[in-house]
Amino acid sequence: MPITLVGATIGSKVNFMTLGWITRVNYKPPMLAAGIHRSHYTIDCIKETKTFSVNFPSVDMMEKTDYCGLVSGKNTDKSNVFEVFYGELKTAPMIKDCPLCLECELVDTYEKLPTNSIFIGEIMGAYTEDRYLTDGKLERCARSLMLKTGSTRVVVTFFRGTPTTTPVPLFKT
Repeated sequence: MPITLVGATIGSKVNFMTLGWITRVNYKPPMLAAGIHRSHYTIDCIKETKTFSVNFPSVDMMEKTDYCGLVSGKNTDKSNVFEVFYGELKTAPMIKDCPLCLECELVDTYEKLPTNSIFIGEIMGAYTEDRYLTDGKLERCARSLMLKTGSTRVVVTFFRGTPTTTPVPLFKT
């Protein structure tokens, strides 16, 4: 599974948490599911705004990604860890340095599991930078991403890419 950073806001405070339990669950409209342990502060943020983002960090973001997984937003302000931007949904903060960012509107929540809540979000927009596109399409091999497999903490897969700075929308629903 890919290692992601889920972004949400509560009040005017931006929060990010590291998450490895994410999957696509629907094609049209595009939807994904995020499994988040009920102890995480991010759950309150998502429930309040009904929006969240899913950001796919590259390997060079490993230290900050790890930090967001170790420190709770309930006790620590993580709003200055990353440079943030917003798409159409003004309450789903996305990370400018991530190769791929998705902004999601909450469709449903499933809370019948013993420890986790499942948040189903419709992907309202996908953002990347020109450097990750080939002929207007996202090139899967654009950059190195972090992966989690079973109990192994992080498996790193290396891909190629060159830096630029401006996020561009891939699509909007």
